[in-house]
Amino acid sequence: MRTSIIEILDRAPVDTTLLKEAGEILRRGGLVGFPTETVYGLGGNALDAEASKKIYAAKGRPSDNPLIVHISCMEELPPLVEEIPEAAYRLAERFWPGPLTMILKKSDRIPLSTSGGLDTVAIRMPSDPIANALIREAGVPVAAPSANTSGRPSPTTAQHVVEDLDGKIEMIIDGGAVQVGVESTIIDLTEAVPVLLRPGAVTLPMLRALLGEVVVDPVLTRPLSPEMHPKAPGMKYRHYAPRAEMILVDGETERVIAEIRRLAAEAEASGKRVGIIATEETRERYDAGDVKCIGRRSDVGSIAHNLFAVLRAFDGDGVDIIYSEAFPESDLGLAVMNRMNKAAGHHHIKLRADGTELETGGRG
Repeated sequence: MRTSIIEILDRAPVDTTLLKEAGEILRRGGLVGFPTETVYGLGGNALDAEASKKIYAAKGRPSDNPLIVHISCMEELPPLVEEIPEAAYRLAERFWPGPLTMILKKSDRIPLSTSGGLDTVAIRMPSDPIANALIREAGVPVAAPSANTSGRPSPTTAQHVVEDLDGKIEMIIDGGAVQVGVESTIIDLTEAVPVLLRPGAVTLPMLRALLGEVVVDPVLTRPLSPEMHPKAPGMKYRHYAPRAEMILVDGETERVIAEIRRLAAEAEASGKRVGIIATEETRERYDAGDVKCIGRRSDVGSIAHNLFAVLRAFDGDGVDIIYSEAFPESDLGLAVMNRMNKAAGHHHIKLRADGTELETGGRG
């Protein structure tokens, strides 16, 4: 299959004539890679069971991993769900369009191949003008997981999509680098109390400020057990992973730097190529390894924006092991560390105040 690539860098406004072919591809059951404000998505007709199967096949994605359905306006929501709870209206008024996905009871219009075999469906309304215009042009809701090979770091540029899916899908829309850099927040509204299943740019404090009680699913801190069925993308399987082994080091900054320097020296002495994830504030403190800056520790948004690009860059450099500084798990930092823990297979080192190892976690 030949994958065509079109470039749309002007979003004010989007030239919808450039999207006509992409809309036709989606209507007839084909696949299109496109930018959203979070990451690039791999889109297919959410109402077409065969199109959803094509998405799973192109990504190499397990079929029990649900797809997120994207809509362009609130009028498109009611036909896709059994009911819309009051909490959903409140969330939509505050955060849609934007990086928030809501899980609701699905209607019969959503095929089980789209919902991962569940009676629920994950739905969001992207704010990126290209994504929104594409959905309107297609005239159908668009199922769209991240546009990458399953398990690899999510794509934040069109080139990342090309690396993974060239020749596997009909079209890629190049809209430049995405804005946020980590996937949408996912909240389950089918329980008595809303449940945060995946953190993102709509943070837990934001959700609680609007809804009151919101509980956090324990899977955010540990892998889902094999026999459990994932209710949202990214819960059960290893995700966002570079090819190299990755280890997170957590603790007071000075001790973390010292520990990473020690580990890097040992790894290089054993013949390994070492990657180090540092920040603007710490990058000059490392004198060995392939050091990459992920952003500013004082600006977690910059870290989220650069995370997946940095992990992909290490793949290109062919490192054997990556040591990374860890970050505080507050606000957007919860989303950053959720992705980093999954990328590392929950392999981390926590340091006591004296610098000795407190705890190590294994791969999940």
